[in-house]
Formats: sequence, structure tokens, C-alpha cells
Amino acid sequence: MDLSYIFSSALACEKSFPKFGFKKQSDGFICKKKLRPPCEDFYVLLKINSSLESLTAEVFDSETDEKYALFDMPRANGAFLAKIREQVLELVKEFRKSCFKTSSPKEKYLEFLKEKFNAEPDFPWQDSPDYSVYRCPCGKWFALVMKIKFRQLSLSSATEEEVWVVNLKADPEKIKDLVNKKSVFPAWHMNKKHWITVLLTAATDFESLCNLTRQSYELVAGKKFL
Repeated sequence: MDLSYIFSSALACEKSFPKFGFKKQSDGFICKKKLRPPCEDFYVLLKINSSLESLTAEVFDSETDEKYALFDMPRANGAFLAKIREQVLELVKEFRKSCFKTSSPKEKYLEFLKEKFNAEPDFPWQDSPDYSVYRCPCGKWFALVMKIKFRQLSLSSATEEEVWVVNLKADPEKIKDLVNKKSVFPAWHMNKKHWITVLLTAATDFESLCNLTRQSYELVAGKKFL
């Protein structure tokens, strides 16, 4: 199971990995955890690559050390398999809580929009309070702040976890280089040729987020931001 979304949702503190049980290897880190009843006959191996961009989970039979193949089949289901997946996701949440900085820059970012652009939130969809737009003086929006699910960004994960993001306009010739699929993604629910989606998480560089926002304002307003 690919759980790499965790590196987009928070900022990893590598020094704390050993406290959770990870051991350093030549190609990254590995951690073995025994599952709880009723899955106590199985264990999970969590693997992180050396660049801290990938987290995978594999489940094995404790007696035979054979891989539990059903765990790697997204379409496989069943009550017992569901309990195994639930426990693995709980472990990942514990890992993030113990070894990551999880504070969100959302409130700081909203303050930036207010101070730098004199922009107040507009809620054009009354039934969607988690969607707010920020407009240029011309009336067109340059930022759309919203809460969506990680899976809507096409991240490989089995989580329904929600995340705050902002859609920003970008130069079509630069979008390919901007999108890293860690903090910057192809625009969700907007024209991907002209817009990008940026995560509002601790894993996102705040200065870069602000620069992308200024560029979005200039592209929408049709003039340099002073």
C-alpha cells in the first residue's frame, strides 16, 4: 500500500524516526510492527525511501513470513481485511503525530491575503462554507481556498483524510515545472492549463506559496502587484 501522501500532509522530522521504531538502511528506513487482535498473527513493514518522499506498507504472516497478498489488492474486501487496513492506517497516523510537524499555515496564509492584497473572503456557494474566493479589484478571483480529500489530488493512498488547499492561476508555460505532486498539484476542479492547486500544510514552503499567490494576482489583474 502506497501511503506517500503523509509527506504532503506534514513535515517529516527524520531524527525522531528511531523513537517510533524505524531503523536506518542504505536505501532509507524500515519499521516492523506487530498488529493487534484480531490481527495478531500478522505484522506490517513500513518502508521509507532515502529521499523521504515515499512510504509503503506491506503485511506479512508472522508464522511463515509470507506476504498477505490481499492487502495489496485495492479491490479486495472483507471484514478481516478491513480490520488490518484500519490498524495500518492507525499506525501511520501515530507515526505522523510522533515524527512530523503537522501545524497548518492556513490561518497565516489567510492573514497574508488580507494584509498584502486587502482581500476578504467571498463565499459564492452558500451550501459550501469550506470554499472561499479572494478577488482582485476587477472582481475576478485569484485564489480559491477550499477543503478537499487527499484522494481528489490523485495521491496514491487509502485515506479519506481532508486537507486545506488553494487554487492559484499560473503561467501555462511554467505549470509543468511547478507541479511536484508533493505540495503543488494540477488544479483540482479547474482548468489545469492555467491553474494549480497548492496544499496548505506544514510540508509546503510558505515563501513559495506567497510568491505563487502574487503571480496569480498579477495574471488575473493583468498588472504587476506593487
